Amino acid sequence: MQQDILINWSPQETRVAIVETGAVQELHVERTLERGLVGNVYLGKVARVLPGMQSAFIDIGLERAAFLHVADLMSSVAARHADNDKGEPAPVVPIEKQVFEGQSLLVQVIKDPIGTKGARLSSQISIAGRLLVFLPQDQHIGVSQKIPFEQREALRKRLQGLAEAAAADGKTGGFILRTNGEDASDAELSEDIAYLRKTWARIKEASTRLPPKSLLHQDLSLLQRVLRDLVSEMTQTIRIDSSEQFQKLKTFGQEFMPSAVDKLQLYKGERPIFDLFNIDEEVGKALGRRVELKSGGYLIVDQTEALTTVDVNTGGFVGARNFDETIFKTNLEAAGAIARQLRLRNLGGIVIADFIDMTREDHREAVLAEFRKQLARDRVKTMVSGYSALGLVEMTRKRTRESLAHMLCEPCPVCDGKGSVKTARTVTYDILREILREARQFNPREFRVIASPDVIDVLLDEESQHLAGLSDFIGKPISLQAEGSMSQEQYDIVLL
Repeated sequence: MQQDILINWSPQETRVAIVETGAVQELHVERTLERGLVGNVYLGKVARVLPGMQSAFIDIGLERAAFLHVADLMSSVAARHADNDKGEPAPVVPIEKQVFEGQSLLVQVIKDPIGTKGARLSSQISIAGRLLVFLPQDQHIGVSQKIPFEQREALRKRLQGLAEAAAADGKTGGFILRTNGEDASDAELSEDIAYLRKTWARIKEASTRLPPKSLLHQDLSLLQRVLRDLVSEMTQTIRIDSSEQFQKLKTFGQEFMPSAVDKLQLYKGERPIFDLFNIDEEVGKALGRRVELKSGGYLIVDQTEALTTVDVNTGGFVGARNFDETIFKTNLEAAGAIARQLRLRNLGGIVIADFIDMTREDHREAVLAEFRKQLARDRVKTMVSGYSALGLVEMTRKRTRESLAHMLCEPCPVCDGKGSVKTARTVTYDILREILREARQFNPREFRVIASPDVIDVLLDEESQHLAGLSDFIGKPISLQAEGSMSQEQYDIVLL
């Protein structure tokens, strides 16, 4: 299957779309102002040591000093590992005996600054690659605990051999195999090892050349991660619409990812690059609840904190010979559409797919097989457990980043994220009750209701008799004022 990668770059935002068979499958977005510091490596300068807190403040050139706890010092980490191997408790070496004010220290950000708190640091450096995490100060070879236990030992030995074979100075450094490296070939792992070692060599060289408080290494930008993480054997072209970024990406690729450089192309067309495959239109659809199917059926996608649910409906599809065939065809099409929506929206965690009930077992198995086949194209790890007792298909998809909706949207200020608002009549009754409540506590000359035009219309028309009756009951006049800037649920009752 052919794959094209389109890159739309601007100084404010980088957008990357992965297109397969003419349809956008994934969208990655990175905004310049929102890019975090986690993963950045600095040559810090110890500004202050606090023995009472067993921590130190490190100046890394940011607005606020960063925080380093004794547990995150490389010497403490190494001692912990050594003692854990012996089954003995790790001795705690006080921080004041490990660092001193004015000392230069190689540190990495493990938590971004939040509010008034500075960034949190560690002196144990780790560099993430596409398949591996490199621990240059350690010799440990590990495997992600998310990989099944029975496969870990074989993978660890295989990684150990590749690391030793690639070591130039006899020191392999430590490596951890990431979850998405479980099925990687030796060539892919060796390429990642070479990239990570080259990156560490550049960091060490910069630490001897640059002054304290310098940034030595920044985690890859989205542009660079395109070459590292997104390019595969299926990728035919990588098109980018910025000549400046094209040259930077080409230089980066020639040094670290030479196999991807030949696929790079500078897009010079007059139309915006995303218009080639109507990507902006597809993204707009991906932010809605309803997804139309070509057959006339549709999906309803609801994302919550705990899980995502996808409901399949036949809609206007009546094209098959009988009802069972109609349901089967709709479910088959929905299987591919759901897999695509999971990738496009980047939905992770637990996913429940509610296919239309099928009476025939062969239909159920065929839909499940098609669903698994479509999910196999996903670069993110997925697991499908089959049909539950209630006939729902349960699955999980690894969380890799924020979902598309969380990245591009915010809760609606009108409904406050509920997805619905009270009707004008409901708000009208709320207002009438509130006036009665206020009349029992206060004795104003007049009550003035300020609300949205739709609510005022209901009070003047359908509920005018009730409003007049309430005015007589409390013995006070009630005036109305429409305010176009108010949402339907907003209102004020002013005591005059």
